[in-house]
Amino acid sequence: MDDTSHLEDKPHVLVVDDDTRLRELLRKYLSDNGYLVVTACDAADARAKLAALAVDVVVLDVMMPGEEDGFALTRALRGADGPPILLLTAMGEVDDRIHGLESGADDYLTKPFEPRELLLRLGSILRRRLSVPADDMVRPLRLGAFVWDQARAELRRGDEVVHLTTAESQLLAALAEAPGRTVSRDDLAAMTGNAANPRAIDVQMVRLRRKIEDDTRNPRYLQTVRGRGYLLRPD
Repeated sequence: MDDTSHLEDKPHVLVVDDDTRLRELLRKYLSDNGYLVVTACDAADARAKLAALAVDVVVLDVMMPGEEDGFALTRALRGADGPPILLLTAMGEVDDRIHGLESGADDYLTKPFEPRELLLRLGSILRRRLSVPADDMVRPLRLGAFVWDQARAELRRGDEVVHLTTAESQLLAALAEAPGRTVSRDDLAAMTGNAANPRAIDVQMVRLRRKIEDDTRNPRYLQTVRGRGYLLRPD
């Protein structure tokens, strides 16, 4: 069997950013999380890569050197046959965000951002664009009186959104990717940006249980699998 055949199952992403350090960080992070990644340093480079490769989604910085910025490239690429685009921007003004969406972007993310949020946004874009059947869509997970909305990365109790810290939200999102399956502490640490300090997962788990569990000593939903890790067991 061709050793590269398994790569066909991975979504292809083009990362376009003139910041060499950020571009390389995104390349490594997305590669570690199941994407095939190609990068470009500006609009001209991106056009050349798109002419040679088929990609499933583009992560595109707005502010780039040269004659064509991210807004202009988005307008040029938009259309039924063009790849979906997630814009990265340091500009947080409402008008700038609207400008990006009007240019044809599928979504936007304001710098600085949490890498985990980038994964959630990309997953949402790909599910919408690829028209995944309803049975395969990511469904909200019920945890007793709470509901974890994976698409929005929100925990709700009735109509109320429960406040989670970024670290708590990342941990719950990581466990929700594989409900009912044990995930090791090291894997959770890597998925939440705590690779250098896996024990931080234990601290966040204690805090998260306090917000969800009726009995934190005998958790129903956020369970410990001794010697192996943690698992999320929704209703």
